[in-house]
Parts: sequence; C-alpha cells; structure tokens
Amino acid sequence: MNNQTYPTDLTDRQWECIKKYIPPAKPGGRPRTLEMRQIINAILYNAILYIVVGGCQWRMLPRSYPNWKSVYHYFRQWRDDGTWRRIHDTLRAQLRRKVGRHKHATAGCLDSQSVKSCQAWGVRGHISGYDKGKGVKGRKRHLLVDTLGLLIGVVVSAASVSDPAGAKMVFKRLGGTGKELRKIWVDGTYRGQLLEWVTSRFKFRLQPVLRSDDMKGFVVLPKRWVVERTFAWLTQYRRLSKEYEVLTASSEAMIYIAMTRLMLRRLAS
Repeated sequence: MNNQTYPTDLTDRQWECIKKYIPPAKPGGRPRTLEMRQIINAILYNAILYIVVGGCQWRMLPRSYPNWKSVYHYFRQWRDDGTWRRIHDTLRAQLRRKVGRHKHATAGCLDSQSVKSCQAWGVRGHISGYDKGKGVKGRKRHLLVDTLGLLIGVVVSAASVSDPAGAKMVFKRLGGTGKELRKIWVDGTYRGQLLEWVTSRFKFRLQPVLRSDDMKGFVVLPKRWVVERTFAWLTQYRRLSKEYEVLTASSEAMIYIAMTRLMLRRLAS
C-alpha cells in the first residue's frame, strides 16, 4: 500500500526504518494528536524539496500537511535537543553495516564550502561574514565525512571563519561519533599549527593531500573527492543551495535532515 501524498513523502519501507527513533510524547500537558509520519513528511518535504524560486517559507507549507506552526515546533524542538543528529547517526551506522563496514568510521575527509546567505545582515541571531578567498558573502559549512561520503560532523559558521578554526569546532563536537577515527584527509589550508593541535588532543591525525606543481586545470585528487561529492549531494537540495536560515543551528539541522533522507532511500531500497 502506498500512503504517499507527494512523491517526496516517506515510503512505507522508509517509515519503518525511522519510526522507532521518533521521541515519544512528553508526559503531562495535552496529549499528542498529530500523526508523526505527517510531521516527518512535512519537515523533509518543506525543508528540502518544496523550493521553487528563492526558497519556501514555513507558512507556505501545503494544507494537506499539519499546521505549519506545529511542524516548525517539532523541527525546532528536535533541533535543540539533538534528535535530528541522533536519528542521522543511528541510520549512518545501519547503512555502514549494510555495505559491510564497521558502524564507526576509522578514516574520513574534511573540507569547507562557502555559501551565499539570503538573510538580511543585522537580523537578530543571524551570523554571516565574507570569505575573501572565494569572494562569497555568507556562511561556511565545515564538513567531516567518512570514506562513503556519509556525514560524521558539521559546523556552519560565518564565511569569514578560517578553515583551521572551523576544523577545530568540528573536532570539538565529535564526541563518541569519532572515537574510532585514525586518519582524516584534508587539503593544504589545514596545515601548520592545526596539525600539532590535533596530534596533542585526538587519536587521529590529519593527512594533507596536495596538488603537485605540474598539475594544471581541474584534477581529481585522491581521497579529497569524497567530501566534494557530499557537497554536491547537498546542493541538489534547493533549501541548501544557499543559506536561508537565520540560525546556524537550523542550517546544521537541515544538513542532517538532507543526509537522513539520502540514507533512508538507500536503506529502504
């Protein structure tokens, strides 16, 4: 039986993969009346695919879904309590097992992506900056992925934040997610004091992958292409083609949701 209202809704098999990780209703207060599959569909649909021109506001959520205020309430609540990341990390472990890998990655790749911001500067809570190297006014996404291109950690910062500073923020948030990491491939901007800082604090080490002097034009570099592919996956989602969110926490949650949908499709295939 197909219960999809829109082609982007969760299929029955995808819902079976994710439903047991949805937090139960909080005790006390009014009982939960909304069907959580509709909430998940609404958030995934609106946050990732319901963008045609310039992005979609929450208020423009189709009426076949629950009230937009209820949908946004759950998005915000699960963003703040870490539910989106917990669901994402659980599914990543399942997908790694499915392809014959250990649930914890031992190697990864780190890089950043500067993205233009669509929010007006000066809005309360909005963080933005200018990346002189890329000529981009907006934000920077610092991504750490495993060798499959699956997300291990992400930090969204102002575009003016340097790559080494962003890497430090990513590593500080890893916790148990990166406990088995032993090697991370990076580009030349992550050399210098960062290498010593990582060696003194973590079990993994950074391995720069550099272009040789005789390389001309575009060249696919070993290992580093993995994280570049992940950036390409993310930019296929129009909500992530630019930075539409006021809070960086919301931007990070959107990235976790996008990768969650990607993994759900693979797990349910």
